[in-house]
Amino acid sequence: MNEIPILSLLLIIPLLGAILTLFMGGERAKHASKVAGVFAAITMVASLYLLFVEDLSTVSESFVWIDAIGLKINFALTVDGLSLLLIIMTTILVTLVLLFCKSESDRPNYFHALILMMEVGLIGVFMAADYFLFYVMWEVTLIPMFFLISWYGGPRRHYAAIKFFIYTHVASLVMLIGIFAMVFQASAISGTGIDFAFEAVKAASFSGHFQTIVFGLMFFGFIVKMPMVPFHTWLPDAHVEAPTGGSVLLAASMLKMGSYGIVRICLEALPQGAIEWQWVKIILGLVSMVYGAYACIAQKDLKKLVAYSSVSHMGMVLLAIGTLSEIGIMFAVVQMFAHGLISAALFMVAGAAGHNFGTRDIPLLGGLAGKFPLFSAFMMFSFMASLGLPGLVGFVAEFGILYSFWEFLVAQPDVWMTVLIALGPLYMLLTAGYYIWAMQRTLFGVETKKVDLSKSHDLSRSEAVSLGLVCMLVALFGIMPSLATDFIAPYADSLGTFLGGLI
Repeated sequence: MNEIPILSLLLIIPLLGAILTLFMGGERAKHASKVAGVFAAITMVASLYLLFVEDLSTVSESFVWIDAIGLKINFALTVDGLSLLLIIMTTILVTLVLLFCKSESDRPNYFHALILMMEVGLIGVFMAADYFLFYVMWEVTLIPMFFLISWYGGPRRHYAAIKFFIYTHVASLVMLIGIFAMVFQASAISGTGIDFAFEAVKAASFSGHFQTIVFGLMFFGFIVKMPMVPFHTWLPDAHVEAPTGGSVLLAASMLKMGSYGIVRICLEALPQGAIEWQWVKIILGLVSMVYGAYACIAQKDLKKLVAYSSVSHMGMVLLAIGTLSEIGIMFAVVQMFAHGLISAALFMVAGAAGHNFGTRDIPLLGGLAGKFPLFSAFMMFSFMASLGLPGLVGFVAEFGILYSFWEFLVAQPDVWMTVLIALGPLYMLLTAGYYIWAMQRTLFGVETKKVDLSKSHDLSRSEAVSLGLVCMLVALFGIMPSLATDFIAPYADSLGTFLGGLI
């Protein structure tokens, strides 16, 4: 137990901010963005404190929630190399989202309260050390995102919100079956009662057959959230209709819940199942990478293009996890962090295009570079970061993943490996192609005259500051990747060594 319950504070502070902001109706609603911003900034500062803790294993908190009639549930929180950067990234991006979207005029108190509640759920998932708490926090993220899309989204917002909820909630129910199976089986093995703690479940010696079946249940719940092909169709609709703030948090943090769950639960608690399902992870990751990149080429809406690019980039995460190696796991986490930062910038740019120019349709835009230099600079930077330009964090992550995949394939004696090796360059060519083509048409193409840009304006100060800070982080971690890998490496080495000993 820490002297300062810093992990509990990371949940309590945004929760109090959400409650306070929610009741700022009427005339007080105009101050909702400032109040929410203060609470988000305090949460961010509190999360940065974790960077200066010498031994993260000492940072854990546990309070008895239920302990009766053989049932034990704790409000247990912890942080390690897997979750640390995801927590900090989430708190930073929530703060910047509130700065970027402070002009929301329709029920601003509700909007900002929903953003803060999203933060509570996201941080809770990344810190939970009890399956009951993990599932509660997992479900908490669904509710505010549903209302962000349904209340503040585009013309088809209700359809997109319901589709998002159905897909993700059904997947989470399947995941819940897997959780119950693990917890009850662990209880039967130990004979000490039902304990939902992560460590209690990990300590159980599940049979290989049991692990294979339950891994499938948990894996399904997580890949729908990532999302992977063919369970990805909810994502483009949700992104296109969601407000900018919702899109940023959905892509940057919410998708990472799926990949985080695969590593935290599927690999740690069900290692034999992870080995049995290894090729499924590899194939799904490759298919999602190439399909997502190919689908981007056909998109006309900037938001939809970025949404499909998220499917592609999260496919790389699953591919790296599928190698079950130390380097694969490490760069999977680096890619989760890198994609979080880059996708935030991408959706801010796409959102700014819709707000400032009245459209996100690529064919309707053209010649923006000469009239809107700030927007154009940030668009080019974020696109280059996403396609893997050396010197930016996206390159570090993708290079590490492709290296880990190459290392994995070299050890395989199958001639079909040559086909799989070829998919890496194909993905890179497609990614470079759709980003460069989109930039050429919107920034440097001929002005279409279909959109009256005379009444449009460049990025506002708050938009420029938000984007500038995100891009600074993208460059900082690209130039000094050790700032991220030093935190992740001990965890990746430990888990990778453990899995390697079982293969």
